[in-house]
Order: sequence, then structure tokens, then C-alpha cells
Amino acid sequence: MVARVPGFHEMAEAAFADRHADDLIQPFQIDAPGLRGRLVRLGASVDEVLRRHDYPEPVARLLGETLALTAALAGALKYDGVFSLQTKGDGPIRMMVADITSAGAMRGYAAFDGPALADALVGAGSAPLAAPVPRLLGRGHLAFTVDQGSASERYQGIVELIGGTLADCVHHYFRQSEQLQAGVRLACGRTLAPDGSTSWRAGALMLQRLPGHGGEATDESEDAADDDWRRSLLMMGSSTPAELIDPQLSPDQLLFRLFHEDGVRVYTPHRVSAGCRCSRERVARMLRVLPRAEIQDLKIEDTVIVTCEFCNSRYTFTDPQLAEIYDT
Repeated sequence: MVARVPGFHEMAEAAFADRHADDLIQPFQIDAPGLRGRLVRLGASVDEVLRRHDYPEPVARLLGETLALTAALAGALKYDGVFSLQTKGDGPIRMMVADITSAGAMRGYAAFDGPALADALVGAGSAPLAAPVPRLLGRGHLAFTVDQGSASERYQGIVELIGGTLADCVHHYFRQSEQLQAGVRLACGRTLAPDGSTSWRAGALMLQRLPGHGGEATDESEDAADDDWRRSLLMMGSSTPAELIDPQLSPDQLLFRLFHEDGVRVYTPHRVSAGCRCSRERVARMLRVLPRAEIQDLKIEDTVIVTCEFCNSRYTFTDPQLAEIYDT
């Protein structure tokens, strides 16, 4: 069964029923004690981020998975600020960055070497790579950061890029942690609309085992809990990439298909959307702290042009506007 948690207001119920199965983080609970999860569905949000840069297909697919993973991990945290995920490696994709605010605004970008990417993809064909991390990211690290502003200490976790996929790398991070047991499934790809157009979609499924659940543990209860955990991981592992991004398969339907034998309860979903935090004011503040000599070197035909790496927005500053920045 898929049970709605009691306590939804009528308005929330109506919104839940009417919403598209897209651009959300759907928290859920499996009735086996101590098992929680999140299902992430990204539609227009991931499509907007990826189309702004016209990335090569393998880069777009990997960045889409990164965005879905970022949303899944952020959904497990209580924070007021920005959660970010960043990869750095010596492969063709030198860096990927994705972040999400506590209000659900997501953005991301990838920096890559075109010729090196082409060389890495020789003979790969058009199908998704089975092990994109060693081939495209190379050796490096994956960093998770929670930034809640100056009033709170910044938290960061770093793990080596070990594994064939991003999910493998995250599993390696979980194995290093004594505080968290979790499993992750990721997918990103293009889907075909009835009118013949295509759009990017991404999805993530994360299952978490909470420590110390259920009071005083006995050998029998621990064995039962271990069995519940292994069975749930097997059920999660049976989900396919196509199911994770299928616009015709609602979150309720997918969760029922995977976990109905144990019972699954869903909570109020959190909405996400594509949203960059850049602005002309932020760029002006950045320019203000640079030496004027450096600003002169940035000029093209007496104008400074700053392009946001995330959303590709362009901000131009003429000499009079630069003078005004320095005078304020």
C-alpha cells in the first residue's frame, strides 16, 4: 500500500492530487522500522539548466544525475541556506557543481575539455556509458557542502571518486560514515513528447536506514532489521532508469511498485525549480573588490562583460557604470 500521512490539510491534498509528478522531492517511509527515503523527480527544472549550456550528451547526462543526487541528499538534511555538491577530477569533465537552496532553487554547471572529451568517447557509441566516472571525471574527489551563512559553521564532507558511477561514489562515502547507511539510484535522459520534441529529465531514489531505531536492540531484532534493510535495498535496486524518469509513472505508483509488500507512507513533497542566485548587484559587489588595474584588463571595447557560469546571464558594465561602482 501507499499511505498518505494523516494531517494533510485539504488544500495540501488538492495540490498533491493536481500537481505534475515533476520537480519535487517526495519523502517517504517504509513500514519496516527505521527506513526512510526520498524520491526525486526533475522535469522542467533539469531541462532548463541543461539547455542553457547546450552540453554534449554525456556531459548533460552526468550533470543531470548530479542535480538529482544533490536534491536527494539535501532532502535528508535540515538546513537554512545552500547545499552544494561538487566534483573535481583530472578527466575530460574537470568540474561539476550543483546546488540547491533550502527554498528549492536549483542550479548547476559543468566545465569540460572538448577535445579530451571527444577522445574519451571514441568507440563509446550513443548509449549511456556504463562507468562514466573513471572515463569522464577521472581521479579526483566529490565534495558535499552545507552553507548556512555567517551565523553558522560551514560543514563539508569529501570523498574520493571511487566507483564507476556517481551512485557508486556516494555509496563509498556512506561506507566511510559510521552514522549513515544509505543506498542511491540515479538516472538522467531525454524523453520524447507526443509532439515529437525531446526534453531532459532526471530522477533519484535514496533509501536511508536510521541508526538506533526501535529502542533496546536484541540479536533477534537486529537480525530482523538487517533483513528488512537488505530486502528494501533489493527492491530499490529493481527500479530501472526508465522508471525513475518516466513522466507517465507518478511517484505514488513507483513507490507502490517497489515497496508495496512492506507498506510505504508518503509525506508532503517539497517543490524544486531551476533558479540562479546571480544578479547585477552581486556582480557589482564582486567587481568592487577587484583592483582597478585588473578591471582594465577585463575590458572588451571599453566594456566589462561578466557571464554567469550557472545560467549564462550576461552583465555588462560601461566606464561610467564602473566609476559609479567604485564611488559607492
